[in-house]
Amino acid sequence: MPNTKQLGNQYEQKAADYLEEHGYELVERNFRCRRGEIDLVAMEDGYLCFIEVKYRKTKRLGSAAEAVTPAKQRRISETALVYLAMRGRYGQPVRFDVVAIDGAEIRLIKNAFEYGGTQS
Repeated sequence: MPNTKQLGNQYEQKAADYLEEHGYELVERNFRCRRGEIDLVAMEDGYLCFIEVKYRKTKRLGSAAEAVTPAKQRRISETALVYLAMRGRYGQPVRFDVVAIDGAEIRLIKNAFEYGGTQS
């Protein structure tokens, strides 16, 4: 039985494969700083996409997409600002996407939220 970290890596790989099949070019995985972590960073249609991957075995406790709460959105936004500064990419058009995996169903939500954790 895989542990939580192994399971997370497995579903991040599944999401990465899905994104590449849909035209995304992966730039980085698991960017970490004191503010938080971004699962995947990729380019798509001129946008630098910060991608959160969420997996739920069942929807009993809510869907994977619902797990990307406003607090989580704020942490991702703050981490993205650090990423842009560290990589010298200010001025780059950015977008926040979510890959929600519920059981065997994969759903890509483009522009899932904006800076600061407000729903778009």
